[in-house]
Order: sequence, then C-alpha cells, then structure tokens
Amino acid sequence: MTATVLQLLISDLKALGLKKDDTVLVHSSLRSLGRFANKAETVTDALLEVLGPNGTLLMPALTYKTVTKEHPVFNSNETSSCVGGLTEYFRKRPGVKRSLHPTHSVCAIGKHADHLLKDHYLDCTPCGVNSPFSKLREVGGHLLFLGCSLNTNTSMHGVEELSAPPYLYGETLEYTLEAIDGKVTKRSYKTHNFQGYEQRYNRVLNILSKDDYAFGKVVKADAYLLKSNPLWEKAHGQLMNDAFGFVDRAL
Repeated sequence: MTATVLQLLISDLKALGLKKDDTVLVHSSLRSLGRFANKAETVTDALLEVLGPNGTLLMPALTYKTVTKEHPVFNSNETSSCVGGLTEYFRKRPGVKRSLHPTHSVCAIGKHADHLLKDHYLDCTPCGVNSPFSKLREVGGHLLFLGCSLNTNTSMHGVEELSAPPYLYGETLEYTLEAIDGKVTKRSYKTHNFQGYEQRYNRVLNILSKDDYAFGKVVKADAYLLKSNPLWEKAHGQLMNDAFGFVDRAL
C-alpha cells in the first residue's frame, strides 16, 4: 500500500509542476492527504525523489508557540516545530539542517541548503533579507502548499518586512539561542504583532498570472505550487499601493 501511495504522490507532484533539481519550500497539512501508513516519511520520500540529488527541500520549523516572552529559549537540536507533523518529522530526519532563529527557523536538505540557511541568525526580525524565506528567490525557488490554505504563507511576512505596514511589528525581545554545536548566544529580535488583524494571503491569487502558479490534487489534498520571484515582486507592489491589502480587521 505504501509503495502505491508513494508512486501516486510522485506522479501527482510531477503533474503539479514540481521538477528534478527544483528548490521548494513546503507548507502542509498531512491530514488533508488522506489515510496511509508512515505518512510523513512517505510524503518526504516522494518530494525528495521528485527533486533528485541536486534539488533542495525546505520546510518551516516555526516555534513561536513555545519560544515566547515567558520562555525565550531556543535550542536548535531540541525545540520542536509547532506547524504540523510533516515539519516535525522532517526536522528530525537524518541529514536535515536547521537555520538559527528563535521563532521562525527553517529546515532544509539538498544542494542549496547551506546557502539558504546559514545567515538567518544575522536578521533581527523573523523573515528578514537573510532568512531562507527571502533567499529562496535567489535560487528561483518555489512554494508548495499541500492541503493547507495560502494564508499559511510565511514568505508573505518577508514581503511585509520590505515595507513594514503598521500592523506588522510588536515588541523587541531578547532570546537565548543554542546552536547545533552547543554555542549559546543572546540576541534581540523584533517580533511580529498582527494584533487586531487577520491575514488574507490567499489574495495573492488575484495578482498572480496563470504562469506564476499551478493548482491540482496531490492524493486527496488540494495543492498550489507558486514561483517565489513573481510572488515577492507582485505582493510587494500591492503592499506599496495598499499597506493593508493582505489583512482584514479582526471581528
């Protein structure tokens, strides 16, 4: 059964437009894919099979639910991802590396992993110019949404940081970070706020052309594959015209 699902995943991902040697950042909902054994492992195996040895696979390993003002401590080896079972499985998978950031780290494996991850610690914000979210553009990367809303698009925070709309930033906090090698540092970061606003990043479909993204099914899940460069360019242009274009007032 697992082999059959693996081949279906591979076939569906290719049909969506994912190719050998691509670099892709994946947002996901494992539940949406349906029921099958070893789900997180099988999905990861399928993604890596499609990408091949010269591809690069990234997933967010966000920790904002547990690394907080009350507990401002991040351990690269131990702090769990809070954004789904696939990301937590991937974080622990042999060979996967993780960027150093208290709340918005990213995990990756493959050709461009080191380049995309290594400078994240230099930013003083969650998704700055040194983050994997931003640097994905440098390698012509893609964003894949497996069964989850486009409102989960963390890269949009990076787009927002380019223009810093009024709702974006909260207070600055000091965090303790323990790197993979055990080195401990303290750094201050601006946090994101969004108090009183709800994210509406699904509106990017209104500004992207048909060549900028693909939509299809991966097993039972609705899936979107977006090109990162036009997303950043067009979403930034939209925000320069309307600072509140991707949010609504919370009810």
